[in-house]
Amino acid sequence: MPEDFGLIGMLSIFIAISQSLIDSGMGSGLIQKKNRTDTDFSTVFVFNFIVSLIIYLILYFSAPLISAFYEIPQLITLTRILTLNIIINSISIVQRSKLTINLDFKTIAKVNIISVFTGGITGIYFAFKGLGVWALVIQNLSVAFVSVIMFFILSKWIPSIRFSRESFKNLFGFGSKLLIAGLYAQTIQNIYNITIGKVYAASELGYYTRSRQFAELTAGTVSSILQQVSYPILASLQDDRKKMSEIFRKLIRTSSFLIFPSMTLLAILAEPFIQLFLTDKWLPAVPLLQWLCFARIFYPINAINMNILNAIGRSDLFLKVDLIKFPVIATALVITIPLGLKAIVIGHVITSIIAFFINAYLPGKYFSYGGFSQLKDMLPGMIATLVMAIVVVIFTHLLDSLWLKIIIGSISGFLVYLFVAFLMQINEIKEIRDLIKNSLSGHFN
Repeated sequence: MPEDFGLIGMLSIFIAISQSLIDSGMGSGLIQKKNRTDTDFSTVFVFNFIVSLIIYLILYFSAPLISAFYEIPQLITLTRILTLNIIINSISIVQRSKLTINLDFKTIAKVNIISVFTGGITGIYFAFKGLGVWALVIQNLSVAFVSVIMFFILSKWIPSIRFSRESFKNLFGFGSKLLIAGLYAQTIQNIYNITIGKVYAASELGYYTRSRQFAELTAGTVSSILQQVSYPILASLQDDRKKMSEIFRKLIRTSSFLIFPSMTLLAILAEPFIQLFLTDKWLPAVPLLQWLCFARIFYPINAINMNILNAIGRSDLFLKVDLIKFPVIATALVITIPLGLKAIVIGHVITSIIAFFINAYLPGKYFSYGGFSQLKDMLPGMIATLVMAIVVVIFTHLLDSLWLKIIIGSISGFLVYLFVAFLMQINEIKEIRDLIKNSLSGHFN
């Protein structure tokens, strides 16, 4: 039920902030550092695990306060069980970083797919058993548990209990700025959950969190692939700015070529998708999902713009850019909260567009490739997306079957987009093919 997802959404900010505190940007520090030692990896592992235990205890004893804030007694037990995820996830941060350093994205993808699939099946089983919100808790814990086991097996790295102050100081010096930026970013991303959960009913938050999950499933997948590929590659080219600039531009074009049609197609097919897979009780989520698709459309591009700052060792600029966006987001929330949930989401779309230009400002300064230059490169993909959208809207309007709307809409949209891209001689078709091939093989040239 929407209320069940709403309860989980109320706790999302505590889990997100905890994860940022545990990693402290040191995972990124390992990737950015040139000469890493086994002591560096062990130091980060020990630090992550100890901090996760401390944070879990804090949340365990703070559960009554969280429950009182939302005025929902059930949140006490939910908090204490769900936040076990924090400890479980802390154990695999270093293993994931090692695989990223080695550009072994195939293994990371394998772990993600198997853990999510296993967790999904487990969650569905317990949902049919009538466990409600606890099915979601079990699903989350299952994903984390399976992920940790697989990372340990496939990364072939066994942690030790060695801890080096010198190593910690070096890695934390870089990661501390990312820690602050991460805490800030997670707070901003989840401030919508806090606001909606406090001001509106749990069901309203459920509609929002479910819509956001679907929007981020598409944008987040593209962003995750490009982020995992781009950061270690850009970091390895930090001494060759010309080559770095070329790959940076290529990644921006590729991400926009993928994300624009994907998010637009999801927005167009949102209603039949919700009706078919979530049933009519979730129909209030349709307009929220449609707006959130466009709020997330620049998400992968923003990630690449921020990644290049980390790659050149300027995590301090990463933090400054994030701080600049706060007044914009806060103003939008203050204006839209009294106007209703849909207004909040529309405000989110506006702030995401402004955030794109803020994120692109420094890359424009350092690499002469700012927001307007990036938009110019994205324009052919935007035109192809517009043509695709017109065709899909016409086709789906003529169909009555929900299944046919989704199947015909998706296939026709995909084919029309590629056809228009081919006519416009957009080179990203070849780039994406090479990117997928290299990602699966674990290499990038």
